[in-house]
Amino acid sequence: MSRTVAVIGGGYGGTAVAKALEAVADVVLIDPRDAFVNVAASLRALARPDWAGNMFFPFDTVLTRGTVIRDRAVSVDSGGVTLASGQRVAADYLVLATGSSYAYPARVDADSVEAALEDLRQTNKELAGAERVLILGAGPVGMELAGEIKDAWPDKHVTVVDPAEQLLPGFKPEMRDDLHRQLDELGIDVRLGTRLTAPLTTEANRVATFTTTTTGGDEITADIWFRAFGLRTNSDYLVDGGLTTLSPQGRVAVTDTLNVRGPDGILDHVYAIGDLTDLAEDKLAAYALQHAEVVAQNITAQVRGERATATYQPMPDPMILLPLGPRFGVGQMPTPDGVAVVPAATVAEYKGTDLFTGRFTEQFGPTAA
Repeated sequence: MSRTVAVIGGGYGGTAVAKALEAVADVVLIDPRDAFVNVAASLRALARPDWAGNMFFPFDTVLTRGTVIRDRAVSVDSGGVTLASGQRVAADYLVLATGSSYAYPARVDADSVEAALEDLRQTNKELAGAERVLILGAGPVGMELAGEIKDAWPDKHVTVVDPAEQLLPGFKPEMRDDLHRQLDELGIDVRLGTRLTAPLTTEANRVATFTTTTTGGDEITADIWFRAFGLRTNSDYLVDGGLTTLSPQGRVAVTDTLNVRGPDGILDHVYAIGDLTDLAEDKLAAYALQHAEVVAQNITAQVRGERATATYQPMPDPMILLPLGPRFGVGQMPTPDGVAVVPAATVAEYKGTDLFTGRFTEQFGPTAA
């Protein structure tokens, strides 16, 4: 008898697990968008809109057997999903993969490829007309945005401000030193340990010259600013507590098999993956894809009448590939002996050159470009 798997969320983990399971079950992928979005490519798509189509993989080509429903989940129970349209999707297995939200342009807001591309083109025009750029937030997103801007427009003045005293805390000092060196080489002005004395009154992502002051007493004049902070877990459809109890951060408790912990015990047919989980690790696409592999193995086993035995263990050390445009960047990757700092050439080879476009083309088929 065929089994139905409802996958809520078509991001990295959700799309991967849906693709992996469509050969063994009736897969229903629920997402308001019309395409899988390779979020890692968003900032290059902003700087180079002629390249932007490479970040979208239409769902109707990703899934050859499964069903895609363009809608949002408003509630979930052990037997299925209720959608914003009022539709009910009954399922034997549930995979919660709604991930997280972040400020545009690091993540596009529009639900259609056409609208997202238009947003990126319009923001690119705004950015092209600015000589001085202010980025609030010196985490990986802020650094990548600064690098993409400098690669596309080497003469623009880019300033990054963050209240943190240190770039990438928790990573190896030699990697941070290399990052500072490359930022200096690119001419990116990073100001740490300070914040703006008042909220900006101009709209983000739009050209409008302004002058602001930092708590350190510096004046900064810029023509456009971008927000590069503020990750938010997408778990509103779970707040009623009917399926599980959310953490204070809005995340879902899972076991080592990635089963959801419900109010009355472990739900052996409900899984959660990616940013939604409470796993003690950074929220990275690479981890979501690893979660997807574990869940696909477990549901496949269950569909065949076997036990779910595949487990996931968070990485003991943080890893990152942080490109600063296609040629520069820093990284820290796992090795048999722990982690190692990798040079810019390695970052470019694994991520910076195409931002994983080739990998997802092999896995999901052609892009929208």
